[in-house]
Amino acid sequence: MSEVATTWAKQPDTKPKQPSRLKVSEAVIRFAGNSQDGIQAIGGFLARLAGRSEQEVMTFMTIPATISGGASIFQVRIGSGEVLSAGDECDVLVAFYQHSYESHINSLKKGGIVLYDAEHVDPKPEWQQDYNHVGVPISSLTIEAIGGTAKDKGKNLFALGLVAKMFELNTTKLEKLITERFAGKDTSVVTTALNAFHAGYGYTLGELMETFQFMESHRAAGDQVVMNGNEALAYGLLAAGVRFGAAYPITPWSEVMEILRRELPKYGGTFVQCEDEIAAVSMAMGASYAGRVAVTGSSGPGISLKSESISWGVMAEVPLVIVDVQRGGPSTGLPTSVEQSDLNIACYGGHGDAPRVVVAPANVEDCFYTAIEAVNIARTFSVPVIVLSDQSIATRIEALPEPKIQKICQDLTPNLRPVADHKPYDLSSPDGIPEHHAPGTRILSGKYPILTGLEHDEYGHPTASPKLHAAMTAKRRRKLQELSSSLPTPRVYGPEEGDILLVGWGSTVGPIREAVDRYLAAGDKVSSIHIRHLNPLPPGLDIIFGNFRQVLVIEMNDEGLYGYGQLAALLRARFMDKRLRSITKTDGLTWKVKEIRERVKPFLSDFARRR
Repeated sequence: MSEVATTWAKQPDTKPKQPSRLKVSEAVIRFAGNSQDGIQAIGGFLARLAGRSEQEVMTFMTIPATISGGASIFQVRIGSGEVLSAGDECDVLVAFYQHSYESHINSLKKGGIVLYDAEHVDPKPEWQQDYNHVGVPISSLTIEAIGGTAKDKGKNLFALGLVAKMFELNTTKLEKLITERFAGKDTSVVTTALNAFHAGYGYTLGELMETFQFMESHRAAGDQVVMNGNEALAYGLLAAGVRFGAAYPITPWSEVMEILRRELPKYGGTFVQCEDEIAAVSMAMGASYAGRVAVTGSSGPGISLKSESISWGVMAEVPLVIVDVQRGGPSTGLPTSVEQSDLNIACYGGHGDAPRVVVAPANVEDCFYTAIEAVNIARTFSVPVIVLSDQSIATRIEALPEPKIQKICQDLTPNLRPVADHKPYDLSSPDGIPEHHAPGTRILSGKYPILTGLEHDEYGHPTASPKLHAAMTAKRRRKLQELSSSLPTPRVYGPEEGDILLVGWGSTVGPIREAVDRYLAAGDKVSSIHIRHLNPLPPGLDIIFGNFRQVLVIEMNDEGLYGYGQLAALLRARFMDKRLRSITKTDGLTWKVKEIRERVKPFLSDFARRR
């Protein structure tokens, strides 16, 4: 039971005249309503307030895929210590409607608080014994505060005021966040928003027996920023020196595209919204050929359309970064839900032998640095690099240490100094890594290379030579083998050996590590690793696997025809290790810690029986 829930459980029957204050280390708050209610906005305010208050924070949201809208939630976990996941259960549920109340009451911890709109929610008597109910006529009070028929536009901010009062949040910082959110609009909009917030904050929660205040964080003031994964990817690409991008909008990639379209011109760059995915990747490929690494991006359906041009980039050995923000598939699938089902197409989507690099950031902070790493790998090895993000990382908000921008930022301006000769596909290179010079570079020998999707000789000129095709194919493979040998071996989280090793990738890192923490606290021999580099794989994995009796790969995709998720199948093909087993799910939701523990429990029970 959480500190918030425990506090309620300890209360006497008689209520104090003034609520007392309790210090808490963390709280999970879930807003449940409809997508038109602005719950994402107020959840974002709370998350960004946590970041500006040096707290740790992680969010989770669900939004409907239909344009007409529908049921939606936004969950915020705020903590003074390390926050690894958005939380399995919430301490406070803010319910705007009856369906919000009934659908999400089970997400509330026993003894937790449900704060509901008394005009739209009729509490169930059977639930009032397990959960503490606080009813407030949110809709009518919002009308009183801001007038007119604006209740549906302002009740979210009224509710934010209630939560701010409950947790004694910094109202000055919240007011600034609200003002920033509506900057550029008429001043009356800002005034109305603040009036709604202040009305909620000023309301007396007579049924609330405690208010809560977060403990001081271990972080130093001013050393962190708050953003979501899409924002981190976009700004990481800018810091890496990318100055050209081309794409077509698709959920949930579009936010990266919008940021780049807004920000690139500030740094002398350009972003083009193309007529389709094929044009976008081809235009980005041309920009990379011109001497500077470019970016394109999409989600699953768009990656399918880009696959032919990506294979061209492999053949021509052109550096390019392709961002795939995964969503539920196939086809249009679940466009606003999370899934990790694009790993196969990222690694193998294309015709012929077309090896490319695939990396997957683990969290929001990692999105920023993975974007830079992807650009540098693409430049160094002249290869397309696919960054596999997902809807969970893309939309969730986290606090992260502020990057040292002055040290990180790169200038990728091409070097156009003359060279004596230039064979971009020199077969004498032992590592197979080509060296491209930008068009316009003077070649003193007069032998200018070309780029083509046809097989070619060392200068890029087309050839049908069987010998050259075999040599060039091996060369393109060899450079990725060279990359693999230089990658860092993943670190084991927990003991270096034991009964079970949990393996994850992408956004699963937090709940997996939180599960490991609980196992270790209970005396179970469970550890984990997280794999960021998916193609090629890093060295040393076989040694790590050998130190555990069972290796369970946890991912968000289907178990496939033979009982293995996509990463599990890739690892079994690579290592032929029978200890590798698969734990998957395809419900469009992120892993909860309790789900992982339930799925791992049979394996632990089996080891206990053997002992």
